[in-house]
Amino acid sequence: MKTAVATGALATAGLGLALAGVRRTVPPRRIPLIGLAAAFVFAAQMLNFPVAGGTSGHLIGAVLASVLLGPSAAVLVMSAVLILQCLMFADGGVTALGANVFNMALVASVVGHGAYRLLRRLVGEGLRARLFATAFAAWCSTVAAAISCAGQLALSGTVPLQVALRAMGGIHMLIGLGEAVITTLVVAAVARVRPELLLEEAGARRQPRYGELAARGVLVALGLASFVAPFASGWPDGLEEVAATFGFEHLTPAAPVLHAPLPDYRFPGVRSAAHSTVIAGMAGTLVAFGLAWWLATLLTPRRGADAGPGGKGEVPRAPRAA
Repeated sequence: MKTAVATGALATAGLGLALAGVRRTVPPRRIPLIGLAAAFVFAAQMLNFPVAGGTSGHLIGAVLASVLLGPSAAVLVMSAVLILQCLMFADGGVTALGANVFNMALVASVVGHGAYRLLRRLVGEGLRARLFATAFAAWCSTVAAAISCAGQLALSGTVPLQVALRAMGGIHMLIGLGEAVITTLVVAAVARVRPELLLEEAGARRQPRYGELAARGVLVALGLASFVAPFASGWPDGLEEVAATFGFEHLTPAAPVLHAPLPDYRFPGVRSAAHSTVIAGMAGTLVAFGLAWWLATLLTPRRGADAGPGGKGEVPRAPRAA
């Protein structure tokens, strides 16, 4: 319980800093992209891919959101997705929400963005350099989140630190490869088709209609939730496998404190499990989009139709985070 309280406090503080960062750095015209990123990450996380030895993994998405929007917005995106999964689908449990936000929203976003920026400085410009940095940062973000979780298991007295590090780090090094492949493929597609959507190209002269692009992107996310969710691997994920191996699966929250309307991604009244999952996934995708967009809009003040200091023209490009 002490670990849950501590991680909840750290997650709250980190989310508060991230919200301040979004308010300071994200121009209103790019707010729809925050909703789009949340919708895509939610839909993509429904697809568990097999790894090895009867274990599966799923996309985290922190580096993907960071490359598109910056680290502060990535924390907001990931937090919105995790909160939605917990409260709407009973995925993760309320008592573990603080730890999940700390690991997958804060640690994964900050470590992933730091690795990405460092590699960009080392390997230079160009699409290949960007994709290499993206892949390595995505892998680092997964491993860092796993190591953070291992530390929390050790602090709570559940598993000795060395055992937790070997178990969590080992399996998530493999899961991180899947994270790297998926993230890199998405960033490569965006860089080739709509490069102005990337954070580093946000100041380009060509300014797309972000609202229209977000609407199209949500349709893609809905398609993703519709067609790939039924094919998700039924194998336990990395943490579930470690919990089963070391006998502490009974300590993981099997049910939330609050009543979730769509527990286990099952839509009421639909008999087919596959159809129920698809409908629940589509509903969650739309809610994730709306929740993240609403939060970002609430936090980001209007700036005179995106005008600069003189009231005309374009909002100056926000300074790049280190």
